Order: sequence, then structure tokens, then C-alpha cells
Amino acid sequence: MFTSLAHIRDEATRRPPRTVAVAGAHDPDVLHAVARAEALGLARFILVGHVPTVRHLADTLGLSLEHLPLVHAEDELHVAEAAVRLVSGGTADLVLKGFVDSAVLLRAVLHKKNGLRTSQTVSHTVVLDIPGTSRLYLLTDAAMIIDPDLSTKVAIIHNARTVAQTLGIANPVVAVLCESEKVHPTMRCTQDAAALVAMSQAGAIPGCRIGGPYALDVAVDPRAAAKKLPHDPLAGQADILLAPNLAAGNILYKSLMYFCRAASAGVVLGAKAPILLNSRGDTHQTKLNSIALGIMLASEGLLCSS
Repeated sequence: MFTSLAHIRDEATRRPPRTVAVAGAHDPDVLHAVARAEALGLARFILVGHVPTVRHLADTLGLSLEHLPLVHAEDELHVAEAAVRLVSGGTADLVLKGFVDSAVLLRAVLHKKNGLRTSQTVSHTVVLDIPGTSRLYLLTDAAMIIDPDLSTKVAIIHNARTVAQTLGIANPVVAVLCESEKVHPTMRCTQDAAALVAMSQAGAIPGCRIGGPYALDVAVDPRAAAKKLPHDPLAGQADILLAPNLAAGNILYKSLMYFCRAASAGVVLGAKAPILLNSRGDTHQTKLNSIALGIMLASEGLLCSS
């Protein structure tokens, strides 16, 4: 089981080589991440963007791009479409979001004719390496699905479970995060949690164990769990944190990054290939972590293709 993002990066260098299409390479952190990934032998890259701008930026940063294929695109829409086309056509294996709006990239990914759409729900999972802990946590969905209903939460769990299995967590504990540990008729999240637990116990959501509703402390802290839910064997043991909605997930994600200095790697699953989705404000190290995670996922053969 992987216990740090550094461990994931090291392992990814030993996996079969993959090609990453960079959607919007005209960004300093993206180019630094590509340069570092190449130096580590993580992946091959095709840079998509406004080529004169990309070349000028690389020269300014002192980075050589002479050995890298460049694909010219004039604007965000064409950048996204070109990067996705490289994957759908088999030239590349993954898409890395560069300096392009997430919504524009995801529209290209989900295009019925030219995209990477499957029958599965696409959702975002972030892997968090939090200082002071000796393990990794997964958080979902912190970037895509605004207000998931019960069936969508099942699909989100499926995608996060795939990430967990790739990281060596064979039977992860999914903690359904809510405002309270009690099921309340006016709190939809707690009702969803109870339904998900019942489905898990009936074998309807295989490959993981689901507990909840849990407040965050009960999900991750055995001491708090022992006080509040002493008879719940999953309390305090979370591997995957299922957020009730996008706002809660995103605030938790960025709180951990900016207040706790957590390192992270983000990926969207449910498409025909991993989509490495980071904020345009993320550092090159975060983008490098996501590249390594994507390489791991692409090499496992666990991804949906229909």
C-alpha cells in the first residue's frame, strides 16, 4: 500500500511508458512539471497550445522543448479539442489540464462524437498526502459534481475505489461525510449515508466498506470515533472521504492544501482515459504528482473503456 505521493512517483517511473497530451502548455508550472517528469522518466509528452507563446515561455524559463512534439491551437476550445483528440485517436494515453478552463476541457472530454465519453459517470478524486499523517487519504468529489444524488454518489464511490485499489488499498473504507452522525429527516446527506451503508452491507457496492453518516472527526480520528460511535468498527478508519457536495469537498480540499500544506494529486475517472485535472493555480509539484498518479492508473488496466 502506498503511503506517500513520493512513493507513488517512484513506482510510476517503473511502469510502462505512457504519453500525456498537455492541454494548454503555455503555463510556467505546466512546463516545469513536464520538464521534471521527463527528467524522472515518468512519461512522454505532447504539448498543445499556442506554439509561439509556448516556445517564448520555455525560452524565458530556460527550458528546451526541441525534442517535444508541439500541436498548435489558437484558443482554449481548440486546445481542449486537440488534446482530447490525441487520446481518442490513440496517439496519447492521458490528458493533463494545463492553462485551460476546466469546463472547456471537460466539454471536450464528454463530447459524444469526438470525446472520451463512456457510459460511466465522470468524477474527480484527489489523493492527499497530509503532513503529520503516515498514510494517504482520498477525497471525492472536490471538483466536478455539484450536488450528487444517491445514484451519482454510488458512481463516485466506484471511481474513487478504482483509485484506492491502484494504490494498494484492496478493500477501502468509504466515510460518508455529513454534518452529524445521526440520520435526520431534514439532512439529505445523512439519509443518503444510511442508504449507502445499507447498500454496502447488502453487497450492492462491492470492493469497499461504507460507513456513515460521519462528521469529519469521526471519519478519521479513532479517538473521536471511540467516544462518539464506540460500536462502529469503520468509524475513524476512513480511506476515502465522500463529500456531501462540491462546495464541501472543494473547501475541505483547499483547506488541507493551503492551511495544512498537504500535497495532492487529482484525477478524473469515468472516461476512456484518466484526465489529470488540477487548478490553474496549482504548483508544478502538484501537477507532477497528478502525472504520476495518472501513469499508475493507466498501467493498471482498471479503467472503463465503454
